Amino acid sequence: MVDNSAVSPNLPASEMTAAFGPELEFDRPLAPLTSYQTGGPARYFLAAHSAEKLLEAVATARRLSIPYFLIGGGSNLLVSDQGFDGLIIKVDIRGIHLTGETGIDCGAGEDLMALVDFATQNGLTGIEFAAGIWGSVGGAIYGNAGAFGGEIGSVVTELSLVGRDGTAKTVGPDYCKFAYRDSYLKQTREVVTRAVFKLEKGDRDSIDQRVKEILHVRDAKHPNTGKSAGCFFKNIPDPTQPYGKLPAGKLLEESGAKQLQVGGAKVFEKHANIIVNTGNATSHDIRLLANLMKQRVREKFNVELEEEVIQVGSF
Repeated sequence: MVDNSAVSPNLPASEMTAAFGPELEFDRPLAPLTSYQTGGPARYFLAAHSAEKLLEAVATARRLSIPYFLIGGGSNLLVSDQGFDGLIIKVDIRGIHLTGETGIDCGAGEDLMALVDFATQNGLTGIEFAAGIWGSVGGAIYGNAGAFGGEIGSVVTELSLVGRDGTAKTVGPDYCKFAYRDSYLKQTREVVTRAVFKLEKGDRDSIDQRVKEILHVRDAKHPNTGKSAGCFFKNIPDPTQPYGKLPAGKLLEESGAKQLQVGGAKVFEKHANIIVNTGNATSHDIRLLANLMKQRVREKFNVELEEEVIQVGSF
């Protein structure tokens, strides 16, 4: 990714198509590609179905000085209502298969739930915590997604990456410096194209039961209808709390955030750390509501919440 506030140069459509190929789209609406279902269009859009195509797109964007931003499943994004004045590259690299007795090789564009299902079907345990987390495998690794005491960085053994300079490399998990909802990839802005996971042999029925239990817990606390990106803010590190984190939702609830609403965006009644688009929200509504939520917690607890959701474009 690069600075997404830069302005794209005015190049003729024919020149852009010649540079990126006939798959390039113009003024592609981005709202349908995000879980919030808000935001404006991308001036240019390209789906990359292979690492080679991704490398080529990044190199071309750099050569033409076109700002670009890479997206996966769109589950953790808030796209500006003005859209993105540059190139959006959707990492859509698929494919998932076993490697060795307990390994899984997975394309970064696969849904995270597809990885959980594949592991379950093959009697492999260690990824159940990710059941029900929205988004792609690559996006989950980028943000070290996790839940129920587990994090995806703990089961990664190998990653294929594309850098900002358009070069590819393969690294181990130590390179990523995984931390709570964080990785070194956020600094280098490298993009995952594929990942290898190391799990453990387990009882398929027991694994399936655990996945169902986690999904049940999520269904009870997360919206089944409406449009949402899950938790908007990161939990706060606290070794005295379960899993070592003080839930941001607890602070938000105690500060009265559940009663907040801006336009079509409101705080979910069952979970104070979730913002829902009730049907007609704009990205601006969601951003304003998030600001109010942060303000409530700041005033009551003197704690500054940090966003999990990534903003794309100008706000």
